[in-house]
Amino acid sequence: MAPQQDETAVLRARDFWASLALIALSLFFLWKTSAIPLFGENRAGVSGADWYTSAALVPLGIFGGLFVLACILLSIAIRSGGAAHALSAVGIGWDRAEAQRFGTIAVMLFFYIAGLVPRVDFIIASGLLITAMIFGYHGGHARRALLSAAVVALAGAYALIAHGPQAEWNAHSDDWLTLFCWIGLTVPVLRASRQERVLRIVPLLAFFAPFILVCAMAFGFRQNVPARGGLFFKQIEYHYYVTLRPLWKD
Repeated sequence: MAPQQDETAVLRARDFWASLALIALSLFFLWKTSAIPLFGENRAGVSGADWYTSAALVPLGIFGGLFVLACILLSIAIRSGGAAHALSAVGIGWDRAEAQRFGTIAVMLFFYIAGLVPRVDFIIASGLLITAMIFGYHGGHARRALLSAAVVALAGAYALIAHGPQAEWNAHSDDWLTLFCWIGLTVPVLRASRQERVLRIVPLLAFFAPFILVCAMAFGFRQNVPARGGLFFKQIEYHYYVTLRPLWKD
């Protein structure tokens, strides 16, 4: 087998395993989402109203889309021979760079989902993750990936340890630490942007993407947003109802 064909076979074999993992992950979260009322029914003492105000709408969209994309990836991998190679030594060969890449991504997602999302302001937590993901993997620099994963892990681990119980989720020390980590990681991003101009948009993207998303969820679709009492969103919600909304309601 030619070197290029060999690399393609390995890639398709990894696509096969990755698609199976993503399918399992999306099915798990779709199952958990099924406990949230969608069409006004009452489940486990929680009643819903109109479907477009249901808290199930966003996770259904995200994990439903992930499930569809994972099925497409699985289909491509099987048709390209990935399933056959996945069951051979070709598909499980050790590659240090690939292992490090997947490992750092897994660390970031774990601490973001388990530590930051429930406890830390959504804009701050997502801004840190977006910055870490783009800086860590643009250009294939291994040290950047390790640094990004370490910063996200630091913020997420502190949130988990310092404010583990749900009764402490409204504390703000984890918000401040995560914001400090976000700003700190933005410094090397701006330094690197002198040679890589595409990185100049990272600070704007990291702020405005979660800002627009959380505002659309809260004020457009009337969704429950995570960490509603967070540093940024608390001020946004106050000025929306106290300063802006009276302009058209009155």
